[in-house]
Amino acid sequence: MIMSERWNHRPDGSTWGDFGPDDQLGRLNLITREKVLEGIAEVKEGLSFCLSLPLNYPGGSNLNARRHPPEISPCEQNGFLAMNLPMRNLKPGATHVVCDDRVLLWTQYSTQWDSFAHCGNFFDADGDGKPEIVYYNGYRANEHVRGPFDYTVEPPRPLPGPYGAFALGVENMAAKAIQGRAVLVDLHAHFGRERVPVGYDELQRVLDKDRVEVGPGDMLLVHTGMGGAIMEMRGKPEVDVLLGGFSGLNGQDARLLQWITDSRIAAICSDNQAVEAYTTRPPSLPLHLHCLFKLGVPLGELWWLGDLARWLRQNGRSRVLLTAPPLRLPGAVGSPVTPVATV
Repeated sequence: MIMSERWNHRPDGSTWGDFGPDDQLGRLNLITREKVLEGIAEVKEGLSFCLSLPLNYPGGSNLNARRHPPEISPCEQNGFLAMNLPMRNLKPGATHVVCDDRVLLWTQYSTQWDSFAHCGNFFDADGDGKPEIVYYNGYRANEHVRGPFDYTVEPPRPLPGPYGAFALGVENMAAKAIQGRAVLVDLHAHFGRERVPVGYDELQRVLDKDRVEVGPGDMLLVHTGMGGAIMEMRGKPEVDVLLGGFSGLNGQDARLLQWITDSRIAAICSDNQAVEAYTTRPPSLPLHLHCLFKLGVPLGELWWLGDLARWLRQNGRSRVLLTAPPLRLPGAVGSPVTPVATV
C-alpha cells in the first residue's frame, strides 16, 4: 500500500494506493495492452452491436426524480435560431442553409458510466476520529469533488462555484479510451422477468451452466432483460414493472462482493437501473460503495444488451471486444456512452 498525503487510513479491503497515491483510474488500470489484444482476438465475424438505449429513454423522470430526458434546442446567432436558417440572413449572397443545435443533458439519465466521483462515503481517512466525505483513493469532498454546500458541517454551509469533480471525473476514463475484452453473463436467460437478487451462489450457477469464464481485467456485462422492457415501453416506463420484475446483483451478499474483489474485473455494466438490486436495508447501494468507493470499479447502467445477448447465446459465445469511452467532459461525475461490442 502506498500512503497518500490525503489519507492515513484506507477502508478495509479497498484498493486505495494499489495503483499509486494519485490514481484516478482504479481497476481500469488492469485493462492493459494485453487485455486489449485479448478483446481484439474475440473479433471473428466483424459484427458490431450498439449497446446504448436512445438517450431519451427510459422516458420521464419516474425512475429517478433527479434526472430528466435531454432537451434539444437550436443555437442562436444575431437573433436568428439556427434551424433551417438561410445564411443569407447573416451573410448576404450566401446560399446554404444550416442547422445547429445545443442540448441540456442529464449525464446519468440513460445509458451511462458512473465515475468514481459519483459515489463517496463518510470515512475517517485522516485518522482524526471524525468521518468526512471522501471518494475513491481518498479524494475529499469540496477539495476534489466540489458541490454548492458543505455537508460536513451542520447546518450545511453554502460554497461558491465552480462545482464539479476536480479529480475522479469521467474525463480520466475517456482519456483511458476504454477498450478491451468484455464477458457477458445472461441472467435473463436463467431468471426471466422475475425479481431475483443474484448473489454469489446464483451467479456461480449461471457461470458454470453457461461455461462462462471471467478473468482479471475483463469488463463484466450483466444482461437482466430490463433494457428490453424499457424499449418495449416506448418512453413511458412502468416503474412498478421495471423495479419489481428483473434480476440484479445482490450487493448485500458479502460473498458476491468478495468475488468482485478476487476476480479483479475492471468494470461492471448492466441493462438495469443500478447494476445492483435495490434494497431497503442500509446501505441502500452496497455494491456502489464496494465498487466505486473502495475498489475503483466503474459501473455502467441502463445499457442495451438484448441484441448482443441473443447473438452470443445462439453462437455459443460470451466474450466480445468492448469499446466504451465516455464523453471527455472535464468535471462531470457521469457520462452518456455509446458502447460498441464487436464479435
